[in-house]
Amino acid sequence: MNKKLMPKLFGAICIFALMTSCTSAEQKVETAEEKVEEAHDELVSANEDYLAEVSGYKTETAKEIAANDLSIVEFNARISKEKKETLEEYKKKIAELNKNNTDMKLRMENYKAEGKDQWETFKTEYNHDMEELGKAFKDLSVKNVK
Repeated sequence: MNKKLMPKLFGAICIFALMTSCTSAEQKVETAEEKVEEAHDELVSANEDYLAEVSGYKTETAKEIAANDLSIVEFNARISKEKKETLEEYKKKIAELNKNNTDMKLRMENYKAEGKDQWETFKTEYNHDMEELGKAFKDLSVKNVK
């Protein structure tokens, strides 16, 4: 009798296991909705972080550009005692640096937040150009000291 009961008991256990392990369509929809909501929240958070980074970077570069403007004013004041030939040469270099500084400022002001990848590319190029501009300012100052 034990042998006849075993297959039925085994069958009942399998059916019970299948019924309890399967999730209903409603549960699947709820889980999917939760995942979509979590992904949306993560996207919103990442976008806010990205926009905050852009804003912070714009503030930093505005300070650098303002420092460059101040350097130009200070340099103009220092070179006023130079010989006429040297003064003209310096004024040309200063005009070029001033133009480059203004171009960098406009480039940053006109940047539109278009995506993280494009932002990283823009920031890399902009950093490189700002470094070059900073070197040009330092070189001009060093030539004045000689």
